[in-house]
Amino acid sequence: MQDSTSQEDTLKHLEEAEELKLMGKHHEALRILEQLIVEDPSNISALEEIADNELSMENFDRAETAAMQAIELDHRSYTSYYILGFLHSQKGKWPQALTYLQKANTLKPNNVEILRCLGWALFNNDKRTQGIVTLERALNLDSENPLTLCDLGTAYLQSKNISKAKTLLMRTLDIDPKNVRAQKCVQIVEKLEQSIQTETRVRQVGKA
Repeated sequence: MQDSTSQEDTLKHLEEAEELKLMGKHHEALRILEQLIVEDPSNISALEEIADNELSMENFDRAETAAMQAIELDHRSYTSYYILGFLHSQKGKWPQALTYLQKANTLKPNNVEILRCLGWALFNNDKRTQGIVTLERALNLDSENPLTLCDLGTAYLQSKNISKAKTLLMRTLDIDPKNVRAQKCVQIVEKLEQSIQTETRVRQVGKA
């Protein structure tokens, strides 16, 4: 076991690494975290943070390795299950993503980011209604989250609920004007609206 001084030093280094991560200085954060692992290979928090930093840098294989190591040490590492679920979502492996994200959600209920990713995985795993309900739950917990707004807007767009999709996607762009995915979806919405208007006019002319 670590003595109290050693534990304090570890916490200090973890906090320092967290600050660097939030600043986008992932390489610097990883140097600190990897040193912690050298000193204590069973440091689950350090492994989770390594996985998170590698994920941010899109080093997906390294992120997966660190997350799996953390789970081997602690089967209740919800952060690691979330990261594995996210990684499988990125690869379009929806059944595997769903398994990991459901586990993460069981271990850490009402976490906005886990719920968001779980909702999107459900929606893409042919459980559209459940997916939308889950995304709505995530949005209720954080109504200004552009990622959730965009996912939910996209889900409604794919479900042909154009008005709801447009409302959510426009809110996304209000918060995050440079969101490319939302911009593209709004363009699709506007084309669909134009198509509907054209069809309506044609029908009205036909009835005249």
